[in-house]
Amino acid sequence: MGDTATPVETDQVGAGWTAARVVAGYGAALSLSLYLAVKVVWVVAALLGHAPSTFTDGDWVLLNGVTVAMSVVGIALGLVLAQRRGRRVPAPPLVFFAWMGAGFLVPMIPYMLFSAVLGGGAGGGDSGGGDAAPSWEMVFIGIGFAGMALGLAIALPIYMRERWPAAFLGRVGDRPPLPLGRSGLRALHILVAALALLWTYWTAGGTLGITPAHRDLMDVNGRLLTGNSALWAVIGAAAIRVIATGRPRMPLWIPTALAFTSSGSLFAWAAWKLLWALLRPGGYAAAEYPAVSVVQHGLGITAGIVMLAALLKAARTRRGGVG
Repeated sequence: MGDTATPVETDQVGAGWTAARVVAGYGAALSLSLYLAVKVVWVVAALLGHAPSTFTDGDWVLLNGVTVAMSVVGIALGLVLAQRRGRRVPAPPLVFFAWMGAGFLVPMIPYMLFSAVLGGGAGGGDSGGGDAAPSWEMVFIGIGFAGMALGLAIALPIYMRERWPAAFLGRVGDRPPLPLGRSGLRALHILVAALALLWTYWTAGGTLGITPAHRDLMDVNGRLLTGNSALWAVIGAAAIRVIATGRPRMPLWIPTALAFTSSGSLFAWAAWKLLWALLRPGGYAAAEYPAVSVVQHGLGITAGIVMLAALLKAARTRRGGVG
């Protein structure tokens, strides 16, 4: 995204919104610092020979080393969103990491709410291999995820509205619809429909494609996660359709923010799960058959990229948009 917005445009959100961005950005960074602390403890413990029983020391150090790096990036992102000088950060890396971070965490907010009510997260106090983790670690991890998700959900749209106002201002239909074409929309709809139908089927209790040995993984928690993925995939496709067709009329920032979050969720989670399915650290086994894992995650990565490409194309048609 370009930086052609004038100072007047970037200040139009008002002092209250700017203050919310600052608080949310710093809050996200602080929350994720707790998660980072736990991961560092786990890495140090593994280096001292105390990895979970189902992981080798090397696998556990590598796995948590990756999440340590991701946490550091997430904390840096929160700080960038909180500070005015964060607008000086080059657009491509900022947009990429914001897309990934928001995709990983913001769509998890509905899941975390329903999980708390239905008890889907029960049994999650595990350090990855069946060895019970101390309660303080799980509390820190929970606060880290929830705080970062909520912080991004608040700070990121405000930051992007301040930095690229023309991509968010106005209403759908104020300008010519996105020239995505019927074939482009149809391809996206087919991709999303295939994923959403599969995930909805599993959420409803279907077992086709699930290995008999791992059907216990599709418990309340697993079905909530799958249903949440289906919901956000449909939301993203619907948002792109609104932007592409110019109807129904609504504030432009709504479908823009939803499409950005949904596309990031499809790509980030599919890429992450595909790595797990291929590398199988600690003897990891997905609930679905390996071929089903590869196909569904490949479709998720593709759908996320297609959505983001359409969104960036729409932004490029607006003054101060991507370019």
